[in-house]
Amino acid sequence: MAAAPVDPAVLDAFELQVPACRDGGSEFTARILERCIEDLHAGGPVARLVADYEGNPFLDAICQRVVGAVQGLVLEGKAPELSRLHPFAGGTPKWPDVADAFVAAIESHLAELRPRMKRQVQTNEVRRCCGLLGGFLEIAKTTGLPLRLLEMGSSAGLVMFWDRYRYELGPHRWGDPAAEPLLTCEWTGAPPPLDTPVSVASRRGCDLDPIDATDPEALRFIQSFYWADQLDRMQLLLAAAKALPGPAPIEKIHGGDFVEREVAELPEGVATVLYHSTMWWYVPRDEQKWISATMEAAGARATAERPLAWLRSEPPSLDHVEIRLRLWPGGEDRLLGRAQHHGRWVEWLA
Repeated sequence: MAAAPVDPAVLDAFELQVPACRDGGSEFTARILERCIEDLHAGGPVARLVADYEGNPFLDAICQRVVGAVQGLVLEGKAPELSRLHPFAGGTPKWPDVADAFVAAIESHLAELRPRMKRQVQTNEVRRCCGLLGGFLEIAKTTGLPLRLLEMGSSAGLVMFWDRYRYELGPHRWGDPAAEPLLTCEWTGAPPPLDTPVSVASRRGCDLDPIDATDPEALRFIQSFYWADQLDRMQLLLAAAKALPGPAPIEKIHGGDFVEREVAELPEGVATVLYHSTMWWYVPRDEQKWISATMEAAGARATAERPLAWLRSEPPSLDHVEIRLRLWPGGEDRLLGRAQHHGRWVEWLA
């Protein structure tokens, strides 16, 4: 079979992701991606899997799609040779055997994997709530009002229920001592206002591909993208999904349409809070401008009785995320803190 041509941008995306995986503590995924890069250069099964790809390989997370598609096979019991070496199936990785089995699974299941590549990566990193919690508490402290939550890029909505979890932020504690799951992180800096009373008046989200985490098949789809040598992240995912009161209230709608509708009028007696985490760079530039202009216009109408907040946990680079807050009236953009992409550490600056 002739070697499949590879878009240089695809190779760049894979090569950028290798150090990102290592920096994030996943040697397993880094080595799998290095094997994929070898195969891309050789025009093998990985190259054939991505040959008809169109789009931005980095923003579309093409290498995560490849890993997730194959790991989905493992979770479904469809790749026995890979499964016996893969942590998802209780296997012990042996190198280079597990990487070779990964590529061989692509060769064997190429037709089945191609449709899976069309779905966007969804991970629902529940530990990101550790950094967002401080933002929600700042809003509650400043406004003294219940929170009307609006989440963009909700996926399965697990971050939407941040107030039902228990937290250990380094030495600091928040939440019901009996609540599950328990979210822990390394914490530096002063604590957020942990003694602030906070209540949620309502919660609603939007996503272009909403997922029902109470559906086992949909939950496996989320699991497939997790780094196989970080099973603690998957355990948090499963615990949060188990704690859901039911399918999260997520609407399939573009973020711009969602925001425009939801902030057209700001209800009295609640703080309206638009928030999102690690999704902004996936939003097209024109839609980003639309959402920003909509929030500016709504913020100009905000009052102390009808406040508006915009809480973001978004990466300025591959190194970390910034937790930023704008609160109207006023609208000053504040850098509250920085955090690791998966929430393992938070540096609080507020």
